[in-house]
Amino acid sequence: MRIRPLAVDVLITAALTGVALLLGPEAARQGQNPLDATAYALVVLVHVPLVLRGRAPVVVCCLVHATWLVYITAGHWPVVCSFGPMLAVYTVTSLRAPRVSLPCAALMGGVWIYAGAVNQTDSWPSVVGQAVVYPAMLWRFGALARRSAELARQLRREQAERARREVAEERGRIARELHDVVAHHMSVISVQTGLARFVFDTDRRTARTALDTIEATGKEALEELRRMLMMLRAADDGAPAGPMPGLARLGEMTERVRTGGTRVALTVEGVERPLAPGVELCAYRVVQEALTNVLKHAPDARVEVRLRYEPHQVTVSVSDDGEGVIPDRVRTGGGHGLLGMRERAKLYGGQIDIGPQDRGGFAVRLTLPTSARAAHQGDDTTT
Repeated sequence: MRIRPLAVDVLITAALTGVALLLGPEAARQGQNPLDATAYALVVLVHVPLVLRGRAPVVVCCLVHATWLVYITAGHWPVVCSFGPMLAVYTVTSLRAPRVSLPCAALMGGVWIYAGAVNQTDSWPSVVGQAVVYPAMLWRFGALARRSAELARQLRREQAERARREVAEERGRIARELHDVVAHHMSVISVQTGLARFVFDTDRRTARTALDTIEATGKEALEELRRMLMMLRAADDGAPAGPMPGLARLGEMTERVRTGGTRVALTVEGVERPLAPGVELCAYRVVQEALTNVLKHAPDARVEVRLRYEPHQVTVSVSDDGEGVIPDRVRTGGGHGLLGMRERAKLYGGQIDIGPQDRGGFAVRLTLPTSARAAHQGDDTTT
């Protein structure tokens, strides 16, 4: 159960008031004037304002010292009421800037010296030392408490900002995944639907093949979406998520695009080997997005997909010879398309070149490192 700050201040005030009242009878034994009813009333009045020290620390500090001055001027032992002013000075220092707290500390020192003068003390070095040391120690402790509170608030702000940034990054990652999955599969389905409608009455076999492709593409899209949802739930309940698409499925992707009438050739060079799941997913999504752009902007083009395994890196490229609408294809970087490619490449320490070719057409070339560090980073990203 959380205790309210006001309740804490009430308890502290009650404790200090009780200690001061118990200390009152010591005045006579210390050679001071014994406390009468008025003196005890002033003792209580000195401490009561401390209940509101957290809400108005400066006002409370001034009020406490003013009442303490009245008590001292009446000729009573000042030590009895010293606890309230000490706590008031500490509170001001812990909650306010030095330009406010330093005068409050000096006020306490001045009242202490005034008390020595009223009581006609014979040990001025001791009085002056106490008037300097006590306020200085209280100010120092209060300053440390204020600094600690500021650091705690700063840490909470940084944690909140980090949490917001992580949420934004996660949303961006999910948006890229959804874009890659939905855009590609819907593009294929759209092309196949147009083909099936065009040949439905004249070439039933081609129409049936197109419908089969639509069915298979829809199932694959649902499978990938389901896998994404499982991966998102895995962080909360530990549910196992199936493997995300990798380079081994490039053949399926190109075949699906090929059945829509787009001429696609896949070439694999080098010795095939398993890579980090994140690296494979990155390369797969870049090829997927590049082929989706071909379907959108240059469906009649001839496309070449090239995958090359090298000792320390893997390179994938997608190039076409279509005219398309090159400016529009470049401007898609403002959305989740080409911008998503660049973000994926940056995430895995890769390089990507996107743009029109000198001989015509459009090309996307991605190079990803396959070092142990990159593999480890890829595994962390996809789990």
